[in-house]
Amino acid sequence: MPLDPLAKRLLAMMAMASTGERARPTTDERRQSLVKLMQFARSDAMVTTIDGVFPGPAGDLSYRLYTPAQDEDEQLPGFVFFHGGGMVAGSIDSHDRIAAALAEATGCRLISVGYRLAPEHQFPAAVEDAIAATEFVSRHAASLGINAAKLVVGGDSAGATLAAVVCQHALRSGAPTILAQCLICPVLDFEETSPSREAFAENYLIDRLTLEADLADYLPEAIDPADPRVSPLRSTRLTGLPAAIIHTAEFDPMRDEGNAYASKLLAAGVNVEHICHDGMIHNFHAMGAFLPQARLVLLQIGEQIRRTLE
Repeated sequence: MPLDPLAKRLLAMMAMASTGERARPTTDERRQSLVKLMQFARSDAMVTTIDGVFPGPAGDLSYRLYTPAQDEDEQLPGFVFFHGGGMVAGSIDSHDRIAAALAEATGCRLISVGYRLAPEHQFPAAVEDAIAATEFVSRHAASLGINAAKLVVGGDSAGATLAAVVCQHALRSGAPTILAQCLICPVLDFEETSPSREAFAENYLIDRLTLEADLADYLPEAIDPADPRVSPLRSTRLTGLPAAIIHTAEFDPMRDEGNAYASKLLAAGVNVEHICHDGMIHNFHAMGAFLPQARLVLLQIGEQIRRTLE
């Protein structure tokens, strides 16, 4: 299908707003840009929130616990959520609206995790924090109002990278028990350049220069980008992973790696629900102010997770 007309209009508006020739963004520019972009997310979810901290590998880490408004007194399934931002940008606050929408749609108590970011904290800091967060939620599920037997791990973009890595780690270590993984526009492979990364390297929201800058900030020179903790698509052990809900977008540079991961999981006997959304771009789920598909995909994810947890 062609690029969705509303997505095309949005990209054109962003191109007009940019100034001068494109250059590799600084970390501060990347962070400011994502904050502005995430303001386009829907904001009408009915949830209550509580902020807290938990002990991480290198000090306390923040979290925000979202509870659907109608379910405040019940023990609910849990959803550990990792925000996107290329491992260098994003925060609990930047993704507040998406986290709230997912909590409402899924009927889960959702825990949004403030993991450490590069370049201040390079790999494997974010991975270690994500693993620690999931283990914390599993151990303290009862006090958080969560049913530990019904745990979902997920994220969008680079947050989906962390979710995939957490699930692979849990498989290797035998704990905690994770019933489902939810990967939205996931970034899963830095070893090779796919056709979609080439085709949509410019003018499709997230470009090659930004991806290169993020990876340079995040990955120390001594680390192989094919390490499955960096590129979870490269893992050779997939059998036994949690059921996967994967949403990719037709005009996303990361489309091919998300589609490939869905295929590899299916081949490994994992239960997979995968949808590649026609005409859509990276991060479309967070653009409800412009794209009707944003609200629809969040509702769809909610239905998929509810069904999987049953």
